[in-house]
Amino acid sequence: MGTDLTKLNSSQVAILQNKYLLAFNQDSMVGEPAMPYKWGVNADYTFNSTFPAMYWSGASSNGTMVAMFNPFNQTQTMTALYSEIPELDAGGCYDVVDAWTGDDMGCKENSVNVTLAAHDTAVLLFGAKCT
Repeated sequence: MGTDLTKLNSSQVAILQNKYLLAFNQDSMVGEPAMPYKWGVNADYTFNSTFPAMYWSGASSNGTMVAMFNPFNQTQTMTALYSEIPELDAGGCYDVVDAWTGDDMGCKENSVNVTLAAHDTAVLLFGAKCT
């Protein structure tokens, strides 16, 4: 943290205290950062030095954390497609939790869609496989 904590508002403090993000960051078993797996505007979604990565994933002892960032100036529906996420099985079915809210999204198969406002980010935790 490179900021004066006394100047943060309550929602900013809540982000820093998010139990899912803290658990991922401090995971002693895996200990690797999330990495981009899909970039933005290129037709093949590969690296682009002028545009940020839109999809990130990383393994943890609690499951796979996936972040989806909408860099555009309008609302977008974004899809976490299991076949593209390195840590997940393409045809798998996983218990999914919204890491921002803690809401259990249930058992999701093959992909998860989220609608994100401009410049917003979704963070999902893909836990145990389900049937």
